[in-house]
Amino acid sequence: MIDTIDISINKVNQSNIGTLDVHNIPFAKIYSDHMFEADYRDGEWKNFRIVPYQNISISPANNTLHYAITVFEGMKAYKNDAGEVLLFRPEANAKRLNISAERMCIPELPEELFMEALTTLIKLDSQWVPSVPGTSLYIRPFIFATDEYIGIRPSDTFKFMIITCPVGAYYSAPVNVKIETKFSRAMPGGTGFAKAGGNYAASLYPAKLAKAQGFDQLIWTDAETHEYIEESGTMNVMFIIDNTIITAPASGTILKGITRDSVLTLARDWGMKVEERKVSVKEVVEAAKNGTLQEAFGVGTAATIAHIARIGFEDEVYDLGPIEEREFSNKVLFELDRIKTGKAEDKFNWMLKV
Repeated sequence: MIDTIDISINKVNQSNIGTLDVHNIPFAKIYSDHMFEADYRDGEWKNFRIVPYQNISISPANNTLHYAITVFEGMKAYKNDAGEVLLFRPEANAKRLNISAERMCIPELPEELFMEALTTLIKLDSQWVPSVPGTSLYIRPFIFATDEYIGIRPSDTFKFMIITCPVGAYYSAPVNVKIETKFSRAMPGGTGFAKAGGNYAASLYPAKLAKAQGFDQLIWTDAETHEYIEESGTMNVMFIIDNTIITAPASGTILKGITRDSVLTLARDWGMKVEERKVSVKEVVEAAKNGTLQEAFGVGTAATIAHIARIGFEDEVYDLGPIEEREFSNKVLFELDRIKTGKAEDKFNWMLKV
């Protein structure tokens, strides 16, 4: 707990908002005016401040540079028709950040600090939240170790930061994916359930190889047998086979996605059959062959829903049905967008007005 959260604010002399073209926003290329910082020293979080977005200075011996002692979150802010800013399930991000932090020997960040820092920063930079359909403000909270020490041990000091950037669509078109049966994203007992930086670095090389073969992303399989599907790229993945939504359960190797939970909540509310269970590669490939695989899609913060157009396995590529004919994934994407922008009832109390 923190007795008081006193955030100092140092505003920019002149906003860069005039450089933003809301009709042409590249993903993660343009950053908002301000950022939040806090330091962990002597066993407590302190020095809460909002400053102009800028480079930071760290020692070459910073142990995050050497050992990837860092975790992060991804979330978004939206505007409703009245111009008010809405956050989608921020409390869930605060909780998950601490789950990741514990695994990486990072001290707990009080949820009240997370929420106060987040809302104060978003209020200050509210003009950076675009209102054009399909756009939002992407929010990246993260923590990293700051000890100047290249010995291998947990760090004693850390920095918590939040940066934001207006974004358009993450994927502009349906994606082609390859089922990966050589490389692994995560293993039992590892850090697959955490949003740890090293997880993503390790995924880049196999993803690069897949792109050279004409695929946009990978469908990861379990590290022990490569017989069961886990995630797709940086997203949870779902399949609809014989009118049933099937997805792997969140586990030690699979991130507990907030979008994943939201999609499944809506599906159950609509009376759809949902199965959270192990999904075999064989089952998905057979369904693709015989035409019972009705839909396949990734779910995550950046894209919300990423339609999968084609699935590659071994030497075969399976084309799925036309995107416009996919009933559930289009419906849930539409409904989530309406909830996030205040156009639909928020019956699950997911939205926070800033």
